[in-house]
Amino acid sequence: MATPVKLAVVYYSSTGTITEIAKELHDAGLKAGAEVRLLKAAELAPQAAIQSNPAWAANHAATAGIPEATPEDIEWADAVLFGTPTRFGNVSSQLKQFIDTLGGLWAQGKLADKVYSGFVSSATAHAGQESTLLALYNSVHHFGGITVSPGFTDPAKFNDGNPYGTSHVDAQGNNPVDDTTRTAARIQAERVIKVAAQLKAAA
Repeated sequence: MATPVKLAVVYYSSTGTITEIAKELHDAGLKAGAEVRLLKAAELAPQAAIQSNPAWAANHAATAGIPEATPEDIEWADAVLFGTPTRFGNVSSQLKQFIDTLGGLWAQGKLADKVYSGFVSSATAHAGQESTLLALYNSVHHFGGITVSPGFTDPAKFNDGNPYGTSHVDAQGNNPVDDTTRTAARIQAERVIKVAAQLKAAA
């Protein structure tokens, strides 16, 4: 019997939208038969900044029990889902800082041949969602990783309309993660696990 795909869901979230999507991906991964680790990037912002925003403070407290990602988690994984809010059309500094700690594994070739995919959120429509995913995938190219985007491989993907990865517009917290986004996350998790399983079996 084939061993399960090992999936790491590594994310940064300030006010909680990306946390919700990460949990959806985690649950979808488990249902698809993967062994899943839900992990967060370390917070870099000062406590005063966090406390100045009630939603940020609430998410920070609510996720205190989620382990912080380490390079060992990426070495362990067959597939990695990276999540970040958009920051001026780019990856958040918190997630990028974690990615920048992976140089040792990269130098040993231990980031190569894994499956990678991404998910994002923004406050307004568009707002750099696709450019953030493309920026994230630049790192995957340097890893020698295999980018597995959801594409339009399922009819439901035409509802959310983003072939690059799961994305959500949260309207400054006024638009909670909905069924469209949750469906997109499920499709993405299932596709990532399917391709990772095929690669693992072939190896």
